[in-house]
Amino acid sequence: MSFYLPIADIEINLLIILFFGFIVGFMSGLFGVGGGFLMTPLLIFMGIPPATAVGTESVQILGSSVSGAMAHGIKKNIDYEIGIFLLIGGIFGSTLGVILFNFFKESGNIDLIIKFLYILFLAIIGTLMLIESTLSIFKEKKTESPAKQSRRGFLHSLPLKLKFRKSKIFISILLPINVGIFVGFLSAFMGVGGGFVMVPAMIYIFRMGTVIAIGTSLFQIVFVTLNVSILHATFNYSVDLILAIFLLIGGVIGAQYGSKFTSKFKGEQIRVFLAMIVLVVCIKMGLELVSEPLINSRIILQNG
Repeated sequence: MSFYLPIADIEINLLIILFFGFIVGFMSGLFGVGGGFLMTPLLIFMGIPPATAVGTESVQILGSSVSGAMAHGIKKNIDYEIGIFLLIGGIFGSTLGVILFNFFKESGNIDLIIKFLYILFLAIIGTLMLIESTLSIFKEKKTESPAKQSRRGFLHSLPLKLKFRKSKIFISILLPINVGIFVGFLSAFMGVGGGFVMVPAMIYIFRMGTVIAIGTSLFQIVFVTLNVSILHATFNYSVDLILAIFLLIGGVIGAQYGSKFTSKFKGEQIRVFLAMIVLVVCIKMGLELVSEPLINSRIILQNG
């Protein structure tokens, strides 16, 4: 069941797209992550140009995040006040990211930059996750009291503080704005939602509750990925809607099955498994990045 994708300029079996969408959706439901940082590399492995993979994955993340944000909105798990400041930063960061993305695309270096950023990012995330989860398995975690964890340092001395009633915190608006800028840039340049950066930041830096942090993160992701999708489609022509639709269908089905398996594993075991998958993807991308110049040099030598 092959189909020609006009934007990606490649003919691909749609059943394979559905299968990979299902696999990443399954892992999203199992691990509780958005899956963008896994799907984009997989699309690149399938021959989709990196620029198209990033733009298309933004649409897929947008579609999958809307239902989650609506569910949390109904349950009143969204802090709209802090979400607005995250959104302000996110719109600025994502717009800047798309501008730089377009610049590097025109210079012909965007594919290399995307692969390099993914290798670096996956290596850091995978290593930290593997260390943390492995230690938690072999050693009982010593739970620190909130008073010890919430030391007042530089971040808590920033100006322009506001009281956010929903989250019951008193912080500078510069914190959510800057986190939003960073996450928005990642979304534009790497095709990720950024929830795996934003949620820990809101929990450990802002001191927000976990449920409200997740709901607020989804609220920001919806509008930032909408901005990224529109900009990528308008300026970079890198959004393949046919590819995005089939990825979304497979992802939604896979997430339903993945969520059913979550209770069968311990949290530490799940994080170890996810970390190993992330590192395998990282190593695979690294080997491909190194092997491409070697293959090209051999071809040149043979022709010479």
